[in-house]
Amino acid sequence: MFLPLVSVIIPTYQRARFLVRAIESVLKQTYPRIELIVVDDGSKDETPYIVCRYPLKYVNLPKNFGVSFARNQGILKAKGDFIAFLDSDDMFRRKKVEKQVEFFLKNPHFMAVQTEEVWFRHGRGINPRKRHVKARGYFLDRALDLCVVSPSSVMLRREVFAELGLFDEDLPVCEDYDYFIRYALKYPMGYIPEPLVVKEGGHEGQLSSRWGLDFYRVKSLIKNYLKHLPVLAAEEKILFLYYIHKKAKIFLEGARKRGNLKGLFEMQRMLSCLEFPYKMPY
Repeated sequence: MFLPLVSVIIPTYQRARFLVRAIESVLKQTYPRIELIVVDDGSKDETPYIVCRYPLKYVNLPKNFGVSFARNQGILKAKGDFIAFLDSDDMFRRKKVEKQVEFFLKNPHFMAVQTEEVWFRHGRGINPRKRHVKARGYFLDRALDLCVVSPSSVMLRREVFAELGLFDEDLPVCEDYDYFIRYALKYPMGYIPEPLVVKEGGHEGQLSSRWGLDFYRVKSLIKNYLKHLPVLAAEEKILFLYYIHKKAKIFLEGARKRGNLKGLFEMQRMLSCLEFPYKMPY
């Protein structure tokens, strides 16, 4: 039986202390045809010395370009029929790749599939809130609210990147939120209800812990709204405008409290591109 090749891309920056377990979690997969690509986004730690011990492709970038650029370099180097990502502080469980490939072979109409995850913070298990329930089926309404697709849990057919393009390198954070809005506008999400990824949180340097995420979410929402406006259904337009309004209001209130004049100016400038059907209470 022909087995498709799966490319697993690990973007990493200054994560040497976590990288060994991430790499080994991929190399210990039960699925036999895996191409592992580690993209080092300009690390100054022991990352090169760790990577050279393992059978993988190593892409060593000359400086820190950001996670979108790193993921994109991995995608461009990948030869797999399917592409998966693994954040360097997360781990795959042993049958993760095998079960996702099985899903694709049984469900050829799906373009991506994600699995459940186990979450830890400071070494202690935590339960995700209801709003973080993983996306499945058509999920545009949830994609606009927050990212309900985890990069470490999702696997995509490589054709998705030919159709939708790569990650937006102008977004230093929320690049996954942005990408899966684009995905949700076109495709449903497959789902495996088994926790096949272990996620570690609570340490320094995590992008999800940065302040001001709502600024970049609004930037992504406006960009996607304007780009897809000619083909959006009426209810999709309403959803976009609702979440732009909601997240812009949260950001502006916080920016005022902190005296963030630059943020206030930039947000108002972005909002000026839109004609809202009601007065926004700012």
